[in-house]
Amino acid sequence: MPRYIFVFVILALSVMPFGVFAQKVASADNMEIKPKHSPHKASIYSAVLPGLGQAYNKKYWKIPIIYAGFGTITYFVVTNRKEYLLANEAFLYTTNGEVYETDNKYVGKYTEQDLTQIRDYYRRNTELSWIVMSLWYVLNIVDATVDAHFFDYDISDNLSLHLQPSYIQPQNLYQSKATYDNGYTGLSLSLRF
Repeated sequence: MPRYIFVFVILALSVMPFGVFAQKVASADNMEIKPKHSPHKASIYSAVLPGLGQAYNKKYWKIPIIYAGFGTITYFVVTNRKEYLLANEAFLYTTNGEVYETDNKYVGKYTEQDLTQIRDYYRRNTELSWIVMSLWYVLNIVDATVDAHFFDYDISDNLSLHLQPSYIQPQNLYQSKATYDNGYTGLSLSLRF
């Protein structure tokens, strides 16, 4: 009898999975906690240097678009400012009755009233260009902030919407007698993700 118990214990121990005991339990000291992606940090980065917030969000393809926008708007600011200064110089030249030689393209071609309109037109366009540049700057910050909020958002292909007709049977006899039919028809809408 003791021999059978000994054989049974040996067989039981040989079948037992010892791999379970070989696993280590992770302690709280050696676990790394991944820092959360911060929308605040992305907006600060983008405010300090436009495009840096997009780089923080790993959306590198947006950086050339941001700088192309700033370059285009800067072109309009510089061009409108230059034309405003030329029109203003021509206006002052004409109103003061100057007679010296000048290479200003507006002198001699336009009257004082026309020069006033041209000068006001380019001043307004210069100011509008500055406003558009400030809006582009704010849009850069807003884009970085919103993109940082959606940084960990999971976009999977498993999202589906199913629409199918359904038929509902009444649960008790009272409902069956209260209505003149044996059930209800309807549409079932299910969203799976």
